[in-house]
Amino acid sequence: MPRYYLTTAIDYSNGDPHLGHALEKVGADCIARWRRLRGDGVRFLMGMDEHSQSVLQASARAGVTPQAWVDRMDATFRGFWQRLQCSNDDWIRTTEPRHIRAVTALLQRIQTLHPDDLFEAEYEGLYCTGCEEFKQESQIVDGHCVEHPTLDLVSRRERNHYFRLSVYRDRLLHLITAGTFAVEPGIRRNEVLRLLESGLQDISISRQRLPWGIPYPGDPQQTVYVWFDALINYLSATGFPDAGFEREWPADLHVIGKGITRFHCVVWPAMLLAADVALPRRVWAHGYVQWGGAKMSKTAGTAVSLDTAIARHGPDALRYFLLREIGFENDGNFSWDRFDARYVADLADTVGNLASRTLSMVQRYRAGVVPPDPGGFATPLESDAREILAGYARDMDALAIEGGAAQLLALATRANRYVEETAPWKLAKAQRDAELDTVLANLARTVARLAVLALPFMPEKAGRLWEALGSGRALGEGGYAAVESLDPAGWAIRNLPPLFPKEPDKLPKTM
Repeated sequence: MPRYYLTTAIDYSNGDPHLGHALEKVGADCIARWRRLRGDGVRFLMGMDEHSQSVLQASARAGVTPQAWVDRMDATFRGFWQRLQCSNDDWIRTTEPRHIRAVTALLQRIQTLHPDDLFEAEYEGLYCTGCEEFKQESQIVDGHCVEHPTLDLVSRRERNHYFRLSVYRDRLLHLITAGTFAVEPGIRRNEVLRLLESGLQDISISRQRLPWGIPYPGDPQQTVYVWFDALINYLSATGFPDAGFEREWPADLHVIGKGITRFHCVVWPAMLLAADVALPRRVWAHGYVQWGGAKMSKTAGTAVSLDTAIARHGPDALRYFLLREIGFENDGNFSWDRFDARYVADLADTVGNLASRTLSMVQRYRAGVVPPDPGGFATPLESDAREILAGYARDMDALAIEGGAAQLLALATRANRYVEETAPWKLAKAQRDAELDTVLANLARTVARLAVLALPFMPEKAGRLWEALGSGRALGEGGYAAVESLDPAGWAIRNLPPLFPKEPDKLPKTM
Protein backbone atom coordinates (compact mmCIF):
# COMPACT_ATOMS: atom_id res chain seq x y z
CA MET A 1 0.00 0.00 0.00
CA PRO A 2 1.52 3.39 -0.99
CA ARG A 3 2.17 5.71 1.95
CA TYR A 4 0.93 9.30 1.95
CA TYR A 5 2.06 11.65 4.72
CA LEU A 6 -0.08 14.79 4.88
CA THR A 7 0.19 17.72 7.31
CA THR A 8 -1.50 21.02 8.04
CA ALA A 9 0.11 24.07 9.59
CA ILE A 10 -0.05 23.72 13.36
CA ASP A 11 -2.42 26.16 15.03
CA TYR A 12 -1.13 29.12 16.99
CA SER A 13 -2.18 29.07 20.65
CA ASN A 14 -2.97 32.76 21.12
CA GLY A 15 -6.73 32.75 20.45
CA ASP A 16 -9.72 30.78 19.23
CA PRO A 17 -9.85 29.31 15.69
CA HIS A 18 -11.78 31.03 12.91
CA LEU A 19 -13.05 30.17 9.42
CA GLY A 20 -9.59 30.57 7.91
CA HIS A 21 -8.30 27.79 10.13
CA ALA A 22 -11.36 25.70 9.28
CA LEU A 23 -10.80 26.03 5.53
CA GLU A 24 -7.29 24.63 5.87
CA LYS A 25 -8.28 21.78 8.15
CA VAL A 26 -11.32 20.56 6.23
CA GLY A 27 -9.43 20.99 2.96
CA ALA A 28 -6.59 18.82 4.19
CA ASP A 29 -9.08 16.33 5.60
CA CYS A 30 -10.82 16.20 2.22
CA ILE A 31 -7.47 15.36 0.61
CA ALA A 32 -6.71 12.73 3.26
CA ARG A 33 -10.07 11.03 2.74
CA TRP A 34 -9.58 11.13 -1.02
CA ARG A 35 -6.14 9.55 -0.79
CA ARG A 36 -7.62 6.76 1.33
CA LEU A 37 -10.22 6.18 -1.38
CA ARG A 38 -7.31 6.01 -3.81
CA GLY A 39 -5.86 3.19 -1.74
CA ASP A 40 -3.03 5.02 0.03
CA GLY A 41 -1.91 4.36 3.59
CA VAL A 42 -2.54 7.89 4.81
CA ARG A 43 -0.78 9.49 7.77
CA PHE A 44 -2.54 12.76 8.59
CA LEU A 45 -0.93 15.13 11.12
CA MET A 46 -2.40 18.20 12.79
CA GLY A 47 -1.40 19.98 15.98
CA MET A 48 -0.67 23.06 18.06
CA ASP A 49 2.13 25.67 18.04
CA GLU A 50 2.48 26.47 21.74
CA HIS A 51 5.55 28.62 22.27
CA SER A 52 6.28 32.31 21.65
CA GLN A 53 5.83 35.69 23.26
CA SER A 54 2.20 35.90 22.14
CA VAL A 55 1.35 32.89 24.30
CA LEU A 56 2.99 34.58 27.28
CA GLN A 57 0.92 37.70 26.65
CA ALA A 58 -2.34 35.78 26.20
CA SER A 59 -1.79 33.71 29.35
CA ALA A 60 -0.96 36.84 31.35
CA ARG A 61 -4.18 38.51 30.18
CA ALA A 62 -6.12 35.40 31.22
CA GLY A 63 -4.37 35.24 34.60
CA VAL A 64 -3.08 31.67 34.11
CA THR A 65 0.27 30.01 33.51
CA PRO A 66 1.47 29.53 29.91
CA GLN A 67 1.04 25.76 30.27
CA ALA A 68 -2.52 26.13 31.54
CA TRP A 69 -3.25 28.50 28.65
CA VAL A 70 -1.96 26.18 25.92
CA ASP A 71 -3.77 23.25 27.51
CA ARG A 72 -6.98 25.27 27.27
CA MET A 73 -6.27 26.22 23.64
CA ASP A 74 -5.41 22.63 22.78
CA ALA A 75 -8.79 21.45 24.03
CA THR A 76 -10.57 24.24 22.15
CA PHE A 77 -8.91 23.56 18.80
CA ARG A 78 -9.22 19.80 19.06
CA GLY A 79 -12.89 20.20 19.88
CA PHE A 80 -13.58 22.27 16.77
CA TRP A 81 -11.69 19.93 14.44
CA GLN A 82 -13.54 16.95 15.88
CA ARG A 83 -16.86 18.72 15.29
CA LEU A 84 -15.78 19.30 11.69
CA GLN A 85 -14.96 15.57 11.44
CA CYS A 86 -11.26 15.89 10.69
CA SER A 87 -9.79 12.40 10.40
CA ASN A 88 -6.21 13.13 11.49
CA ASP A 89 -4.53 10.13 13.09
CA ASP A 90 -1.85 12.13 14.93
CA TRP A 91 -1.89 15.40 16.88
CA ILE A 92 1.36 17.04 17.90
CA ARG A 93 2.02 19.80 20.40
CA THR A 94 5.29 21.71 20.43
CA THR A 95 5.46 21.37 24.22
CA GLU A 96 5.64 17.57 23.89
CA PRO A 97 8.91 15.79 24.76
CA ARG A 98 9.07 14.13 21.32
CA HIS A 99 9.06 17.54 19.66
CA ILE A 100 11.53 19.19 22.02
CA ARG A 101 13.92 16.27 21.46
CA ALA A 102 13.59 16.59 17.68
CA VAL A 103 14.26 20.34 17.70
CA THR A 104 17.38 19.87 19.76
CA ALA A 105 18.53 17.00 17.56
CA LEU A 106 18.05 18.93 14.32
CA LEU A 107 20.08 21.88 15.59
CA GLN A 108 22.83 19.55 16.76
CA ARG A 109 22.79 17.78 13.41
CA ILE A 110 23.24 21.08 11.54
CA GLN A 111 26.04 22.01 13.95
CA THR A 112 27.80 18.72 13.21
CA LEU A 113 27.32 18.65 9.43
CA HIS A 114 27.53 22.36 8.60
CA PRO A 115 28.92 24.22 11.61
CA ASP A 116 29.38 27.44 9.61
CA ASP A 117 25.61 27.60 9.07
CA LEU A 118 25.05 28.51 12.73
CA PHE A 119 26.62 31.64 14.23
CA GLU A 120 25.99 34.44 16.74
CA ALA A 121 25.32 38.06 15.79
CA GLU A 122 23.48 41.17 16.92
CA TYR A 123 20.29 42.20 15.15
CA GLU A 124 18.14 45.31 15.24
CA GLY A 125 14.82 45.64 13.44
CA LEU A 126 11.05 45.93 13.56
CA TYR A 127 9.34 42.89 15.06
CA CYS A 128 5.73 41.78 14.49
CA THR A 129 4.34 39.93 17.48
CA GLY A 130 1.54 38.51 15.34
CA CYS A 131 3.94 36.84 12.91
CA GLU A 132 6.65 36.36 15.53
CA GLU A 133 9.33 37.60 13.14
CA PHE A 134 11.41 40.61 12.20
CA LYS A 135 9.94 42.36 9.17
CA GLN A 136 11.75 43.53 6.06
CA GLU A 137 10.76 46.74 4.25
CA SER A 138 8.87 44.78 1.59
CA GLN A 139 6.65 43.29 4.33
CA ILE A 140 5.67 46.67 5.83
CA VAL A 141 2.88 48.94 4.55
CA ASP A 142 2.06 52.26 6.23
CA GLY A 143 4.24 51.29 9.17
CA HIS A 144 2.46 48.01 9.82
CA CYS A 145 2.96 44.34 8.95
CA VAL A 146 0.94 43.41 5.86
CA GLU A 147 -0.38 40.29 7.64
CA HIS A 148 -1.30 42.06 10.91
CA PRO A 149 -2.17 45.69 10.07
CA THR A 150 -3.83 46.27 13.44
CA LEU A 151 -0.65 45.56 15.41
CA ASP A 152 2.19 47.98 16.06
CA LEU A 153 5.66 46.85 15.05
CA VAL A 154 8.15 46.76 17.92
CA SER A 155 11.76 47.94 17.58
CA ARG A 156 14.15 45.31 18.98
CA ARG A 157 17.88 44.89 19.29
CA GLU A 158 19.47 41.78 20.71
CA ARG A 159 22.23 39.24 20.23
CA ASN A 160 20.95 35.93 18.85
CA HIS A 161 21.96 32.69 17.23
CA TYR A 162 21.63 32.82 13.45
CA PHE A 163 21.06 30.37 10.61
CA ARG A 164 22.96 31.07 7.39
CA LEU A 165 19.90 30.97 5.14
CA SER A 166 21.56 32.99 2.39
CA VAL A 167 23.81 30.14 1.23
CA TYR A 168 20.82 28.00 0.24
CA ARG A 169 19.28 30.42 -2.25
CA ASP A 170 20.65 28.83 -5.44
CA ARG A 171 19.88 25.26 -4.37
CA LEU A 172 16.31 26.18 -3.49
CA LEU A 173 15.83 27.99 -6.79
CA HIS A 174 17.00 24.88 -8.64
CA LEU A 175 14.87 22.47 -6.59
CA ILE A 176 11.69 24.53 -7.05
CA THR A 177 12.14 25.31 -10.75
CA ALA A 178 12.98 21.65 -11.44
CA GLY A 179 9.85 20.54 -9.57
CA THR A 180 11.84 18.35 -7.18
CA PHE A 181 10.41 20.48 -4.38
CA ALA A 182 6.93 21.38 -5.60
CA VAL A 183 5.41 24.68 -4.50
CA GLU A 184 1.78 25.07 -5.55
CA PRO A 185 -0.44 26.54 -6.82
CA GLY A 186 1.50 28.33 -9.56
CA ILE A 187 0.82 31.82 -8.24
CA ARG A 188 2.51 30.92 -4.93
CA ARG A 189 5.43 29.23 -6.67
CA ASN A 190 6.06 32.42 -8.64
CA GLU A 191 5.95 34.49 -5.45
CA VAL A 192 8.51 32.21 -3.79
CA LEU A 193 10.77 32.27 -6.86
CA ARG A 194 10.70 36.09 -6.91
CA LEU A 195 11.60 36.11 -3.22
CA LEU A 196 14.55 33.81 -3.85
CA GLU A 197 15.70 35.75 -6.89
CA SER A 198 15.82 38.95 -4.84
CA GLY A 199 18.29 37.29 -2.45
CA LEU A 200 18.07 35.89 1.08
CA GLN A 201 19.22 37.25 4.41
CA ASP A 202 20.51 35.12 7.26
CA ILE A 203 17.88 34.75 9.98
CA SER A 204 17.83 34.87 13.74
CA ILE A 205 16.79 31.52 15.23
CA SER A 206 16.84 32.31 18.95
CA ARG A 207 15.47 34.87 21.41
CA GLN A 208 17.11 36.16 24.57
CA ARG A 209 15.75 35.21 27.99
CA LEU A 210 12.26 34.36 26.76
CA PRO A 211 10.86 32.29 29.65
CA TRP A 212 8.58 30.18 27.43
CA GLY A 213 10.17 28.06 24.76
CA ILE A 214 12.72 25.36 24.00
CA PRO A 215 16.19 26.13 25.40
CA TYR A 216 18.77 26.67 22.68
CA PRO A 217 21.27 23.76 22.79
CA GLY A 218 24.41 24.88 24.64
CA ASP A 219 23.03 28.33 25.52
CA PRO A 220 20.43 28.29 28.32
CA GLN A 221 20.12 32.10 28.11
CA GLN A 222 18.38 31.76 24.75
CA THR A 223 15.27 29.94 23.53
CA VAL A 224 14.76 28.57 20.04
CA TYR A 225 12.87 31.03 17.82
CA VAL A 226 9.24 29.95 17.60
CA TRP A 227 9.18 29.52 13.82
CA PHE A 228 12.36 27.44 13.73
CA ASP A 229 10.84 25.37 16.54
CA ALA A 230 7.37 25.05 14.97
CA LEU A 231 8.45 23.95 11.49
CA ILE A 232 10.21 20.91 12.91
CA ASN A 233 6.89 19.45 14.13
CA TYR A 234 6.40 17.70 10.80
CA LEU A 235 9.62 15.81 11.39
CA SER A 236 9.07 15.30 15.12
CA ALA A 237 5.96 13.25 14.42
CA THR A 238 7.97 10.69 12.43
CA GLY A 239 10.13 9.75 15.42
CA PHE A 240 13.15 11.82 14.34
CA PRO A 241 16.00 11.49 15.24
CA ASP A 242 15.46 7.79 16.00
CA ALA A 243 16.42 5.21 13.41
CA GLY A 244 13.58 4.42 11.07
CA PHE A 245 12.03 7.89 10.91
CA GLU A 246 12.60 7.72 7.12
CA ARG A 247 9.77 5.18 6.92
CA GLU A 248 7.42 8.14 7.42
CA TRP A 249 9.52 10.96 6.02
CA PRO A 250 9.51 12.88 3.69
CA ALA A 251 6.05 14.38 3.89
CA ASP A 252 4.10 14.06 0.67
CA LEU A 253 2.14 17.26 1.22
CA HIS A 254 2.24 20.26 3.55
CA VAL A 255 -1.05 22.21 3.46
CA ILE A 256 -0.52 25.80 4.63
CA GLY A 257 -1.93 29.32 4.24
CA LYS A 258 -0.39 31.64 1.67
CA GLY A 259 0.88 34.00 4.40
CA ILE A 260 3.51 31.52 5.62
CA THR A 261 5.06 30.40 2.33
CA ARG A 262 8.38 32.06 3.17
CA PHE A 263 8.77 29.83 6.21
CA HIS A 264 7.62 26.62 4.54
CA CYS A 265 9.07 27.08 1.06
CA VAL A 266 12.36 28.83 1.90
CA VAL A 267 13.34 28.55 5.57
CA TRP A 268 12.09 24.99 6.19
CA PRO A 269 13.70 23.34 3.13
CA ALA A 270 16.95 25.20 3.85
CA MET A 271 16.94 23.85 7.41
CA LEU A 272 16.49 20.33 6.07
CA LEU A 273 19.24 20.76 3.48
CA ALA A 274 21.57 21.93 6.26
CA ALA A 275 20.69 18.86 8.31
CA ASP A 276 20.98 16.49 5.33
CA VAL A 277 17.32 15.45 5.68
CA ALA A 278 15.05 14.90 2.66
CA LEU A 279 12.73 17.74 1.67
CA PRO A 280 8.93 17.40 1.65
CA ARG A 281 7.65 16.58 -1.80
CA ARG A 282 4.96 19.24 -2.08
CA VAL A 283 3.63 22.38 -0.40
CA TRP A 284 0.15 23.68 -1.19
CA ALA A 285 -0.58 27.24 -0.04
CA HIS A 286 -4.29 28.07 -0.01
CA GLY A 287 -5.86 31.51 0.03
CA TYR A 288 -7.74 33.33 2.77
CA VAL A 289 -11.36 33.33 3.89
CA GLN A 290 -12.52 36.93 3.76
CA TRP A 291 -15.44 38.83 5.24
CA GLY A 292 -16.40 41.91 3.26
CA GLY A 293 -13.13 41.68 1.33
CA ALA A 294 -10.88 41.61 4.42
CA LYS A 295 -8.93 38.61 5.74
CA MET A 296 -10.34 36.90 8.82
CA SER A 297 -7.76 36.80 11.61
CA LYS A 298 -7.47 36.53 15.36
CA THR A 299 -5.70 39.87 15.75
CA ALA A 300 -8.16 41.88 13.65
CA GLY A 301 -11.18 40.08 15.06
CA THR A 302 -13.92 38.57 12.94
CA ALA A 303 -17.64 39.08 12.46
CA VAL A 304 -18.20 35.33 12.11
CA SER A 305 -17.45 32.87 14.88
CA LEU A 306 -16.60 29.32 13.87
CA ASP A 307 -19.11 28.01 16.39
CA THR A 308 -21.93 30.05 14.80
CA ALA A 309 -20.93 28.98 11.30
CA ILE A 310 -21.01 25.28 12.25
CA ALA A 311 -24.37 25.67 13.96
CA ARG A 312 -25.94 27.38 10.92
CA HIS A 313 -26.49 24.26 8.79
CA GLY A 314 -24.25 21.68 10.47
CA PRO A 315 -20.58 20.73 10.02
CA ASP A 316 -20.99 18.95 6.68
CA ALA A 317 -22.70 21.91 5.07
CA LEU A 318 -19.94 24.24 6.29
CA ARG A 319 -17.27 21.88 4.98
CA TYR A 320 -18.96 21.78 1.59
CA PHE A 321 -19.46 25.54 1.43
CA LEU A 322 -15.87 26.38 2.31
CA LEU A 323 -14.46 23.98 -0.27
CA ARG A 324 -16.98 24.72 -3.03
CA GLU A 325 -17.52 28.46 -2.61
CA ILE A 326 -14.22 29.66 -1.13
CA GLY A 327 -12.05 27.04 -2.81
CA PHE A 328 -8.53 25.96 -2.00
CA GLU A 329 -6.44 28.24 -4.18
CA ASN A 330 -7.50 31.89 -4.15
CA ASP A 331 -9.06 34.15 -1.55
CA GLY A 332 -12.82 33.85 -1.20
CA ASN A 333 -15.54 35.79 0.54
CA PHE A 334 -17.79 34.31 3.23
CA SER A 335 -21.31 35.66 3.66
CA TRP A 336 -24.40 34.27 5.29
CA ASP A 337 -26.45 34.88 2.15
CA ARG A 338 -24.08 32.83 -0.01
CA PHE A 339 -23.87 30.08 2.62
CA ASP A 340 -27.66 29.85 2.81
CA ALA A 341 -28.02 29.94 -0.98
CA ARG A 342 -25.51 27.15 -1.52
CA TYR A 343 -27.13 25.09 1.20
CA VAL A 344 -30.54 25.31 -0.42
CA ALA A 345 -29.57 25.12 -4.10
CA ASP A 346 -26.72 22.60 -3.99
CA LEU A 347 -27.44 20.47 -0.95
CA ALA A 348 -31.16 20.55 -0.18
CA ASP A 349 -32.64 20.98 -3.68
CA THR A 350 -30.08 19.00 -5.68
CA VAL A 351 -28.25 16.34 -3.65
CA GLY A 352 -30.87 15.88 -0.93
CA ASN A 353 -33.77 15.97 -3.37
CA LEU A 354 -32.20 13.33 -5.61
CA ALA A 355 -31.53 11.02 -2.66
CA SER A 356 -35.05 11.44 -1.28
CA ARG A 357 -36.91 10.91 -4.54
CA THR A 358 -34.74 7.95 -5.60
CA LEU A 359 -35.10 6.03 -2.36
CA SER A 360 -38.81 6.86 -2.13
CA MET A 361 -39.48 5.53 -5.64
CA VAL A 362 -37.61 2.29 -4.95
CA GLN A 363 -39.72 1.83 -1.83
CA ARG A 364 -42.97 2.75 -3.59
CA TYR A 365 -42.52 0.80 -6.81
CA ARG A 366 -40.25 -2.11 -5.84
CA ALA A 367 -40.99 -2.72 -2.15
CA GLY A 368 -37.68 -1.16 -1.13
CA VAL A 369 -35.40 -3.53 -3.09
CA VAL A 370 -33.27 -2.11 -5.91
CA PRO A 371 -34.04 -4.05 -9.11
CA PRO A 372 -31.36 -5.21 -11.54
CA ASP A 373 -31.08 -3.21 -14.76
CA PRO A 374 -32.21 -5.40 -17.66
CA GLY A 375 -30.43 -3.04 -20.07
CA GLY A 376 -27.02 -3.34 -18.41
CA PHE A 377 -26.74 0.36 -17.50
CA ALA A 378 -26.64 1.46 -21.14
CA THR A 379 -28.30 4.83 -20.52
CA PRO A 380 -27.47 8.50 -21.23
CA LEU A 381 -27.16 9.01 -17.47
CA GLU A 382 -24.50 6.30 -17.27
CA SER A 383 -22.51 7.80 -20.16
CA ASP A 384 -22.49 11.23 -18.54
CA ALA A 385 -21.77 9.77 -15.10
CA ARG A 386 -18.61 8.06 -16.32
CA GLU A 387 -17.28 11.36 -17.66
CA ILE A 388 -18.09 13.09 -14.38
CA LEU A 389 -16.43 10.33 -12.33
CA ALA A 390 -13.25 10.66 -14.38
CA GLY A 391 -13.30 14.46 -14.01
CA TYR A 392 -13.79 14.16 -10.25
CA ALA A 393 -10.71 11.94 -9.95
CA ARG A 394 -8.62 14.31 -12.08
CA ASP A 395 -9.62 17.31 -10.00
CA MET A 396 -9.05 15.60 -6.67
CA ASP A 397 -5.66 14.24 -7.72
CA ALA A 398 -4.66 17.78 -8.75
CA LEU A 399 -5.87 19.20 -5.39
CA ALA A 400 -8.52 21.16 -7.32
CA ILE A 401 -10.95 20.53 -4.49
CA GLU A 402 -13.41 23.17 -5.65
CA GLY A 403 -13.59 21.30 -8.96
CA GLY A 404 -14.19 18.00 -7.18
CA ALA A 405 -17.13 19.52 -5.33
CA ALA A 406 -18.47 20.88 -8.61
CA GLN A 407 -18.28 17.42 -10.18
CA LEU A 408 -20.22 15.97 -7.25
CA LEU A 409 -22.95 18.55 -7.81
CA ALA A 410 -22.88 17.94 -11.57
CA LEU A 411 -23.61 14.25 -11.06
CA ALA A 412 -26.58 14.99 -8.81
CA THR A 413 -27.86 17.63 -11.26
CA ARG A 414 -27.60 15.22 -14.20
CA ALA A 415 -29.46 12.50 -12.27
CA ASN A 416 -32.28 14.88 -11.36
CA ARG A 417 -32.60 15.75 -15.02
CA TYR A 418 -32.71 12.01 -15.83
CA VAL A 419 -35.69 11.68 -13.51
CA GLU A 420 -37.54 14.35 -15.47
CA GLU A 421 -36.52 12.83 -18.80
CA THR A 422 -37.73 9.33 -17.92
CA ALA A 423 -40.73 10.19 -15.69
CA PRO A 424 -40.71 6.94 -13.68
CA TRP A 425 -44.17 7.68 -12.25
CA LYS A 426 -45.55 7.47 -15.79
CA LEU A 427 -43.69 4.21 -16.43
CA ALA A 428 -45.19 2.76 -13.26
CA LYS A 429 -48.69 3.84 -14.20
CA ALA A 430 -48.28 2.30 -17.68
CA GLN A 431 -46.84 -0.89 -16.12
CA ARG A 432 -43.71 -0.64 -18.26
CA ASP A 433 -41.80 -2.67 -15.71
CA ALA A 434 -38.54 -3.29 -17.56
CA GLU A 435 -38.09 0.41 -18.36
CA LEU A 436 -38.92 1.33 -14.77
CA ASP A 437 -36.37 -1.19 -13.49
CA THR A 438 -33.73 0.44 -15.69
CA VAL A 439 -34.53 3.90 -14.39
CA LEU A 440 -34.59 2.87 -10.72
CA ALA A 441 -31.40 0.84 -11.00
CA ASN A 442 -29.55 3.71 -12.70
CA LEU A 443 -30.77 6.22 -10.13
CA ALA A 444 -29.82 3.98 -7.20
CA ARG A 445 -26.41 3.46 -8.74
CA THR A 446 -25.95 7.21 -9.11
CA VAL A 447 -26.98 7.88 -5.51
CA ALA A 448 -24.52 5.22 -4.32
CA ARG A 449 -21.78 6.87 -6.33
CA LEU A 450 -22.73 10.25 -4.90
CA ALA A 451 -22.26 8.88 -1.39
CA VAL A 452 -18.70 7.89 -2.28
CA LEU A 453 -17.95 11.22 -4.00
CA ALA A 454 -19.40 13.09 -1.01
CA LEU A 455 -17.31 11.18 1.54
CA PRO A 456 -14.26 13.51 1.38
CA PHE A 457 -16.48 16.60 1.56
CA MET A 458 -19.39 15.61 3.82
CA PRO A 459 -18.43 12.42 5.67
CA GLU A 460 -21.38 12.31 8.07
CA LYS A 461 -24.04 12.93 5.42
CA ALA A 462 -22.30 10.53 3.03
CA GLY A 463 -22.39 7.84 5.70
CA ARG A 464 -26.09 8.39 6.39
CA LEU A 465 -26.91 8.20 2.70
CA TRP A 466 -24.86 5.04 2.20
CA GLU A 467 -26.48 3.38 5.21
CA ALA A 468 -29.96 4.14 3.82
CA LEU A 469 -29.00 2.39 0.58
CA GLY A 470 -28.68 -0.88 2.50
CA SER A 471 -25.65 -2.21 0.66
CA GLY A 472 -24.44 -4.36 3.54
CA ARG A 473 -20.88 -3.17 3.07
CA ALA A 474 -18.76 -0.27 4.31
CA LEU A 475 -18.79 3.07 2.53
CA GLY A 476 -15.72 3.31 0.34
CA GLU A 477 -15.05 -0.44 0.41
CA GLY A 478 -12.96 -1.30 -2.63
CA GLY A 479 -11.84 2.33 -2.98
CA TYR A 480 -12.58 4.70 -5.79
CA ALA A 481 -11.71 2.03 -8.34
CA ALA A 482 -14.90 0.19 -7.39
CA VAL A 483 -17.18 3.18 -8.03
CA GLU A 484 -17.47 2.72 -11.78
CA SER A 485 -18.68 -0.89 -11.50
CA LEU A 486 -21.08 -0.37 -8.56
CA ASP A 487 -24.24 -2.43 -9.00
CA PRO A 488 -26.88 -1.89 -6.29
CA ALA A 489 -29.22 -4.69 -7.43
CA GLY A 490 -30.76 -6.38 -4.40
CA TRP A 491 -29.87 -3.63 -1.93
CA ALA A 492 -32.62 -3.16 0.67
CA ILE A 493 -33.50 0.53 0.92
CA ARG A 494 -34.16 2.04 4.35
CA ASN A 495 -36.00 5.19 5.35
CA LEU A 496 -33.89 8.33 5.06
CA PRO A 497 -34.92 11.50 6.89
CA PRO A 498 -34.11 14.66 4.87
CA LEU A 499 -30.35 14.91 4.50
CA PHE A 500 -30.45 18.70 4.29
CA PRO A 501 -33.64 19.97 5.94
CA LYS A 502 -34.74 23.50 5.18
CA GLU A 503 -35.23 25.63 8.27
CA PRO A 504 -37.29 28.77 7.55
CA ASP A 505 -35.16 31.04 9.71
CA LYS A 506 -31.97 29.95 7.91
CA LEU A 507 -33.10 30.31 4.29
CA PRO A 508 -32.14 33.02 1.80
CA LYS A 509 -34.41 36.04 1.83
CA THR A 510 -35.44 35.27 -1.74
CA MET A 511 -36.97 31.91 -0.73
